[in-house]
Amino acid sequence: MKVELRNLTKIFPSRNKKAGGEVIAVNDFTFTIPDGKLVGLLGPSGCGKSTTLYMISGLQKPSSGQIFFGEEDVTTLSPENRGVGLVFQNYALYPHMTVKQNILFPLQNLKGKDKMTKEEMLERAYEAAKLVQIDELMDRKPSELSGGQQQRVAIARALVKMPRVLLLDEPLSNLDARLRLQTREEIRRIQKETGITTVFVTHDQEEAMSISDMIVVMKLGVVQQVGAPQEVYDDPANLFVAKFLGTPPINVFKGRVAGGKLYLAENAVLDVPGVEDREVFVGIRPEGFNLDPEGPMVCDLKNVEVMGRDMSVVCEHPASVNPLVRAIINSDNKVDLSKAKVSYSLKPHKVFIFDAETENRIRF
Repeated sequence: MKVELRNLTKIFPSRNKKAGGEVIAVNDFTFTIPDGKLVGLLGPSGCGKSTTLYMISGLQKPSSGQIFFGEEDVTTLSPENRGVGLVFQNYALYPHMTVKQNILFPLQNLKGKDKMTKEEMLERAYEAAKLVQIDELMDRKPSELSGGQQQRVAIARALVKMPRVLLLDEPLSNLDARLRLQTREEIRRIQKETGITTVFVTHDQEEAMSISDMIVVMKLGVVQQVGAPQEVYDDPANLFVAKFLGTPPINVFKGRVAGGKLYLAENAVLDVPGVEDREVFVGIRPEGFNLDPEGPMVCDLKNVEVMGRDMSVVCEHPASVNPLVRAIINSDNKVDLSKAKVSYSLKPHKVFIFDAETENRIRF
């Protein structure tokens, strides 16, 4: 099911009645979610991603704009008539019910032509449970399950109605690191097997990049960039997107362009033909450094952290916005810790330049 958002806006009244004013949670959001794809809504807390999800589900009404499922305008349709499955951050399972009863619950509320027999409901419930691999836990109560198992029950309950669209609101945030990894792989498997159009809300960029077909990066209710995860990482539209994606995060410097060369502090570190002379911000991905004794970028060496296949060289640079600069290089390289300085040449495709005022990308 294709989902189309047209000029979607959500405005909340200010909580401070004395100050007045309004809060624009989502601002003129236009985007089409292709049929059968998993799309990650990504951004920091308060960026409007959950509000967008709740407008798609019908739990919140947009202040303006339209929502289409396929060719059908569902903007004013109630949540129960939209055919969506919604999984919340806190699972929202009924504690007094067994797993089976929790999964059956949405089917028992179906009426009219959608009403099912007990046998049909049980068959559908076991199909959903088998899909998320909890079919052996059907007689347990939620309190007898681990966090990961509870999350699977919540997903099975959302899937049992065979929704047109599956909506996941930070579904992994209550799980420990290992379970998060395992469960996100399960979500991707389930989505591929069912082919259900899925919207996945998270503030964790690694989570979004690992399982999404497309990501939408948001800031203060405004869409910053849309694209395939690797494309957005490799080609950020602005400094916010560059800083938000990547682990370890991108290294940011204050620099200037003069005579077609990029300067960090007093050193010209890269040729940037065609870029006008100006003050800039410079982003260099941690993997964008080459150890080079003759390299133009010289840093004060602080530490080397060996991580097996790679090592992280921690250093300082006078132009750096952050206290430390982190370079990820292959552990086959040798760094002389007895020296105070370390020199690099830079990989041009891992260096991004941004206007110092607008923070928009300058391409070279």
